[in-house]
Amino acid sequence: MHLSHQLFSAKEKIHGPASVFRPQDDLLALPVDRVRCVRCLLWPPQATDWPTRHRIYGWPDSSTLDRIVKKGCDVVLVAHRQCRQHKIMGTYQHRLSFSQAEIVLINSWTPVQQIVYHMLQHFIKTEHLTDCAGNFAASTLSNYHIKTLMLWACELKSKSWWTGDVNLISICVQLLNNLDEWLAYEWCQHYFINNCNLIDNSFDVTNIRYKLIPIDQTWLSTWFVDNYIQKCLQLSDCPQNILRLFDDVTTSIKLQNATSTLVALRQSSSLLDLWSEFDAAVFYIPLIVYIRPMTTRSCVYWITQWTEVDSHLSVYFRAVTFLHVASRLLRHGLNDELVDILATVCGLQFADVRRNAYHSTSVLSLNIAAKHDPY
Repeated sequence: MHLSHQLFSAKEKIHGPASVFRPQDDLLALPVDRVRCVRCLLWPPQATDWPTRHRIYGWPDSSTLDRIVKKGCDVVLVAHRQCRQHKIMGTYQHRLSFSQAEIVLINSWTPVQQIVYHMLQHFIKTEHLTDCAGNFAASTLSNYHIKTLMLWACELKSKSWWTGDVNLISICVQLLNNLDEWLAYEWCQHYFINNCNLIDNSFDVTNIRYKLIPIDQTWLSTWFVDNYIQKCLQLSDCPQNILRLFDDVTTSIKLQNATSTLVALRQSSSLLDLWSEFDAAVFYIPLIVYIRPMTTRSCVYWITQWTEVDSHLSVYFRAVTFLHVASRLLRHGLNDELVDILATVCGLQFADVRRNAYHSTSVLSLNIAAKHDPY
């Protein structure tokens, strides 16, 4: 494993994986963009070629393609940047949004691909590639360009390119070089819509390319240590003796030693971090079941969500749901809704048994009614 991959692993262990169990976080303080949208259940004709185009390396696979197409897309009330000053179009213009499809694709990425995406996002923000250098009429890079760059790379690059001889710095440099080529040709093809170019004639191409051209592995490695690793360490509770190791990383050996020491520390404390996360889950899952009325639909949703986090949490959720159903059964008796919830928690096989049981019960009820019919 190359040093750059080890460094990213250290960063991941410092912050921990993205988690829904953060009771100390004030979610209300997070910035929120509210956009009006209409759900379109049909796959748009503008993106007809996307599901059927030839993919050399089979990404995304057919099941993912089917899942995305069945979900359709969104139509959002957001005008194009060049139309926002127009009186009518700036107010009423809509555009297609594939955000739901993008979430599915990003969730299918490998850890290496997710780390590269995060680094490129941080890079363009830190290096002010989203700034217009005083030209407020010009368009610049956005996170959507980086997302598009990654989506195309995942489709056009083989698995061995990502995993064979992993060097994250090298991967990032090559992707930034691809971005520079797009800017040189002033063509950034939308990932879903073939004839849509994400670089229009208002783009500040010269200024962006000026910042991209000097990037090579040596330059990006230095930037990575100064602007990424050290900032992560400053935001964490990293011991001072390890922080001091990163004060002097002028040679690869010193950087290797500092990183190895950090990774060893985080690995030793990983079990404690895992216990903390699961402890929070043990608290939140019963709370969710207690506060929110449990239905068949909500059961399917939560089972899917917890399975994606960890299969053990899905099992725990099922156990809590059984207790919830038992409690309601004692108070109100068995009804169709509780039977449906049990069928959902137990799986489709139990649902078939339930249907057969319903049929048998119905026949039995009719027989009893016939015997007691006074006429």
